[in-house]
Amino acid sequence: MLYAGLDLSRQRLDVHVLDEDGETVEVTAVRPDADALRTLVAAVGRHGQAVTAAIESMNGARFVHDTLELAGWDVEIADALKVKGLAPLAAKTDRIDAWVLAELGRRDLVPAIWLPDPTVRAERERARFRLHLVRHRTALKNRIHATLIAFGHPVPVSDLFGIAGRELLASLEIPEPWATTLARSLRFVDELDAQIAGCAAELRAMGADHPDVELLQTVPGIGWVLGYTIASEIGDITRFSSPKKLAGYTGLCPIVRQSGGRDDRGPLAKNGPKYLRWALIEAATGAVRHPSYRERYERTKKRLGKQRGAKVARVDVARELTTAIWHMLTKRQPFSPGRPHNALVA
Repeated sequence: MLYAGLDLSRQRLDVHVLDEDGETVEVTAVRPDADALRTLVAAVGRHGQAVTAAIESMNGARFVHDTLELAGWDVEIADALKVKGLAPLAAKTDRIDAWVLAELGRRDLVPAIWLPDPTVRAERERARFRLHLVRHRTALKNRIHATLIAFGHPVPVSDLFGIAGRELLASLEIPEPWATTLARSLRFVDELDAQIAGCAAELRAMGADHPDVELLQTVPGIGWVLGYTIASEIGDITRFSSPKKLAGYTGLCPIVRQSGGRDDRGPLAKNGPKYLRWALIEAATGAVRHPSYRERYERTKKRLGKQRGAKVARVDVARELTTAIWHMLTKRQPFSPGRPHNALVA
C-alpha cells in the first residue's frame, strides 16, 4: 500500500507519496485538472501498489477526490482544522503539508469528513444557489433603504417593494446619480425576484419526493424551501449519533474554553455549513411566535437585554429546532414539542 498526501492550491497540487515504512516514494506537483491527475495516477501506478490518498477540505478538493477515485485511488477528504490540531508545524509549506497528510494516512489518523454523494451535492447546489440570489436581493434592498435615509425620505409603507412602495419610490425627488442607481437597483431586484421564483419552482419539481421535506414542514417556521434546504444540508441523519452531534455540525454552539475552574463561552463556532445555519436561523425567526418556543425566546431575550438579547435568543431557538429535527428524522415522526432543554447561550 502507498499513502499519498495532496496539498491543493489554485494552480498546483503538491503530492508526497510514502510506502508502508514511511519512506518517500514520490514527490511531485501537478496542475489540478483532469489530464494532469490522470498523468499522476499513471506515474504512481508504475510502483504496482494500491494507493490511499488524503487531501484537505477546500474548494476544488471534491473534484480531485472524484477524479482520483474514478482512477482507482482510495481518497479521503480531511478536516483542515483537525489536521492542524493533530500536526502543528513550526514551518509550513505546501510540500510539508503534503507530507503531513501522507503520514497521517499511513498512520490511519486522517480526520476524514463525510462526503455527500452526487445526488445530495446536486440538491445542495440547487438550494444554495437560490440562497445566493436571495442574499444579493437583500443587499440591493438594503442599499435602496440606505439611499432613502441619506436623503431624508421616510418609508411609511410596510413593503417598500410592493405596489404602494413602488408608487412612493416613483414620486420621490432624489438627485443624480443616486436616482439612476436606485432605478437600476429596482430592475435588478425584479430580475432576482423572477430568478428566485424559478429556482423555487425547480426545487419543488426536483425534490417533490424527498423523504424528509414533508416531515420538516411540520416544524414551526419551516416551509417547503427551508425544509428542502435543511434536508439537503444535513444529508444522511444516521451519521449523527445524537442531537448534540447534529447541533455541533450546524456551528450554532458557542466556542467553549475550559481551564481549571474556568468555563468561558465565546462566539458561535460556525464550523458547519453556513447555509444550514442560515436556514435554521430563518426557521427560528418564525418559530419564536409559536407557543412551543415563544416563552423561551422572550425569557432569554429579556435576560440578555436589548443589545444582544433578541439575536442570541433566536440562535438558542435554532438549536432547539435542531434537537427536534434530529428526533424527527431519526424516528421518522412529525414535530411534537417536548419539554425544554437547558439553554446553551453564546
